[in-house]
Amino acid sequence: MDLELLQQALAGQPAYRARQVWSWAARGASGYDEMTDLPAAMRARLAEDVPFSTLAVADEAVSRDGTIKTLFHTADGRPVEAVLMRYRDGRRSICVSSQSGCPLTCTFCATGRMKFGRNLTESEILDQVLHFRRIEPVDHLVFMGMGEPLLNVDNVLAAARRLPDVGITHRRTTVSTVGWLPGIGKVTGCGMPLQIAFSLHAPDDALRSELMPVNERYPLADVLAACRAHHEQTNRTVFIEYVMLAGVNDRYEQALELARLLGPGYTFKVNLIPYNPTDSVYEGSSREAIAAFEAVLTEHGVPATVRLTRGRDIAAACGQLAATR
Repeated sequence: MDLELLQQALAGQPAYRARQVWSWAARGASGYDEMTDLPAAMRARLAEDVPFSTLAVADEAVSRDGTIKTLFHTADGRPVEAVLMRYRDGRRSICVSSQSGCPLTCTFCATGRMKFGRNLTESEILDQVLHFRRIEPVDHLVFMGMGEPLLNVDNVLAAARRLPDVGITHRRTTVSTVGWLPGIGKVTGCGMPLQIAFSLHAPDDALRSELMPVNERYPLADVLAACRAHHEQTNRTVFIEYVMLAGVNDRYEQALELARLLGPGYTFKVNLIPYNPTDSVYEGSSREAIAAFEAVLTEHGVPATVRLTRGRDIAAACGQLAATR
């Protein structure tokens, strides 16, 4: 819900009233009627004055693997996507958006081809989480949906501070970035042990600049130095996101170059991501190519894993559902 509007509506009331409302919402309440420790008259007035969510569900798709992808609209009509991923070991992970659209034009990303709308507020970020919390308990979160989280770092960190109330600890919260250098330092110094995931996708500046124009502004060496500083200060391993594009970044020589770039040890862990096809010019690497790439990294002491593909049958890659609508 709009937490600022909530504070205004409760002006003159004891401060604990707003905390009561948030506590109910964070535990998965579906409306004010469930908040039985609030006076009935107050509940009725809140229902009139403060919409229970800043977002309206516009579309929803459910995958065969249990993944749920939801397309929301903000009050001013901006599209926002979020995904709930269910795993066999019991994990329930949410991928949330920090912007409507994205101003950074990564060539393989569906969101990058959309028109950029605006940054999302703290409340609009949290309402993506609360939507799925009303379905079932959740315990992991990644800021890896639409948009570049570190272009909206203040609202992202404000939302992250409230996640433990929902059941998601800071150590199970990951902030993804294409390498927006000023924001990395803010995450490192925020006082929360958040994990950083750096979307690298190419082991050299020339290819990375072709795929991700932001590299011209913040080249690999500078971003990796900031990631190493994050690891040194927080003792949190930095995830390296590497989407596997057939014939583009999946060759043996490129795996060697990536291993040399990162070095052995546990500063970095590479997530090799099978490409969830959009309407771009790229195709995903074969299973054999991904396995060979992983083997090279492992042989050179770089921890690596192949990420499970979730929601492929419902176009669960960032921006796909919004783009089709």
